[in-house]
Amino acid sequence: MASQPVRTVMIGCGGMARYHLRQMYELRSSTQVVAVCEPSQSAYDATAALFEQAGVAPPPNQPDLEKLLAEYRGKLDAAFIITPHAYHHNQAKACMEAGLDVLLEKPMVMNADEAHSLIETRDRTGRLLVVAFPGSLSPNVRTAVALLRSGAFGRLLTISGVVWQNWGPMTVGTWRQQPELSGGGFLFDTGAHLLNTVVDLAGEEVTEVAAYLDDRGRPVETLGAVIARLRSGALITLHACGEAIPSCHSDVRIFCERAIVYTGVWGERLEVQYNGDKPPAPIPVPESRGVWEQFLAVRAGKQENPCPPEVGLRMA
Repeated sequence: MASQPVRTVMIGCGGMARYHLRQMYELRSSTQVVAVCEPSQSAYDATAALFEQAGVAPPPNQPDLEKLLAEYRGKLDAAFIITPHAYHHNQAKACMEAGLDVLLEKPMVMNADEAHSLIETRDRTGRLLVVAFPGSLSPNVRTAVALLRSGAFGRLLTISGVVWQNWGPMTVGTWRQQPELSGGGFLFDTGAHLLNTVVDLAGEEVTEVAAYLDDRGRPVETLGAVIARLRSGALITLHACGEAIPSCHSDVRIFCERAIVYTGVWGERLEVQYNGDKPPAPIPVPESRGVWEQFLAVRAGKQENPCPPEVGLRMA
């Protein structure tokens, strides 16, 4: 007998939410978007248009989350939260306390105190909380982590990670450059993927770290260069450029004694090179339709949660 679709509320209907909704539509047999929570009429209209283009009636919008959780009590299973960073803690806490499992956009929270609070709420309510880091949730990064831990490539020597985007010019006038809402600049926003994925791959504590940040005259930092040493002695370099040409790309290289592993901060590829005279070869992994599909798999007990709130605490 087919399982019932997961009854879901989308909290936030901005550009990233619409990106996720396009992927979620491919999983419509297992997902039902029952309602949305969006205070901006224009954002809701753009989201409603996606449903109409697909020949589906748009879900109703209740802009007040407290009212929505009361009105839909017993009619929802899960929430996907895609809102400015400053709202994540209170919204995720309210949803878990209302009995919902939560997929929460990155970065999970603004600081460590909020991270500890969500961990306590998760433990107290028994609800599932998954942080929507595509890297941690991607089969590519999870496979790379497993291979690195197995010793298949020999001892880890260094990791080099780069992420770049025209983030500074593109986010002028938006909440992403308002520190009270964003919590930081490029290294805390897009660069959060770089930090999280590299630490996932490293799999051990950082014992020394130094960094240079530059705001280029903006309210938040847009350039960052980081060097670090792991407990084992392996070295890390991170380079985040948010003032790049129109683009959004990444490159992560893990140098081991017997191989070089290539991936990206979103888990967009996985390759290995054993001999410098031969190009890197793809490592086959299962396909993924994105973070919502992985959330559903965790919720159904098909896999362990690769991105629990402890990852959000680590990031904070």
